[in-house]
Amino acid sequence: MKLLSINVSHIPSKIKQIVYAVSLNIDNGTLTPHTKLPSINDFSANWQYGRDTVEKAYRELIAEGYIYAVPAKGYYVVGKKDKKLKVLLIFNKLSSYKKIIYYSFLETLKDKAVVDLQIHHYDVRRLEEILEANTGKYHYYAIMPHFFHKTSKKAYLKVLKSIPTSQLLILDKQVPELGKYQMSVYQDFKEDIREVLESSVKLLKKYNRLTIVFPMQSNHPRDIIDGCTEFCKHHGKQFDVLSSLDKETPKAGTVYIVTAESDLAQLIKQSREAGLQPGKQVGIISFNETVLKELLEITVVTTDFEAMGHTAANLLLHKEVKQVKNPFRMIVRKSL
Repeated sequence: MKLLSINVSHIPSKIKQIVYAVSLNIDNGTLTPHTKLPSINDFSANWQYGRDTVEKAYRELIAEGYIYAVPAKGYYVVGKKDKKLKVLLIFNKLSSYKKIIYYSFLETLKDKAVVDLQIHHYDVRRLEEILEANTGKYHYYAIMPHFFHKTSKKAYLKVLKSIPTSQLLILDKQVPELGKYQMSVYQDFKEDIREVLESSVKLLKKYNRLTIVFPMQSNHPRDIIDGCTEFCKHHGKQFDVLSSLDKETPKAGTVYIVTAESDLAQLIKQSREAGLQPGKQVGIISFNETVLKELLEITVVTTDFEAMGHTAANLLLHKEVKQVKNPFRMIVRKSL
């Protein structure tokens, strides 16, 4: 096999250099379908790469659908990739907000990709099963890495690292342990909530306490609590975390942040029963925008779900390896 003379000095990884060179020769037709590739030993000797490096590069080329292995015979060219990208989108759960991301993702990709959707339900073992069943079937794997709070970082990193970095797109949550050579569109939950609270610090002056209602079974990122804690420490406000409102009577001078829709309804009801007017004696901030919250004039903090889907799709279409922080904002209404 004679590879084209390709400048790969811009690629720091030797594995990626091999993958790039071989895949380019396949894409431009120099290597035709069913052409036999050099053995791992021959490739190592002829192009001065370590044997382990060549083996890992061949595995990645198999995973990307460029080549296939025949036991006891060797490695062969599959052919050019399909013109349409094949993407496996794996959410942690289904919700109205996830649907916004999904449809924005599809709308941006249009007819350039085929997208399949699966759900891992916060279970890293379920994610592992999904990936094992779909290895080599897709060009890209777009994953939301939100898991049960008890899940160890070691466990989910092992699963995420089983996917070649060039095929992995991380959504919603930043995973810095994967390194800088990855695609991601993420929220910084700690800094996002702290920054939007700082942006409304004048409105929050009339409240001496901030209470976040954070159901432990919801598996929301705990970084949200850390961001609220920092804000309250900096501004000398009392801070509480409640798992539910069942034993809480809303207190004047308190601003409540609720992460679940059911808690929002309960808080509004309890405030009315206590004779506390939202935006006056008590403050209410809810996570994520809905039409109902707009009609009820509830202040919300929210990421731009549509932008997340759009940005993620464009990273794939343009093969841009970078990390993009998704926009996050507060929409101030009468409840604050």
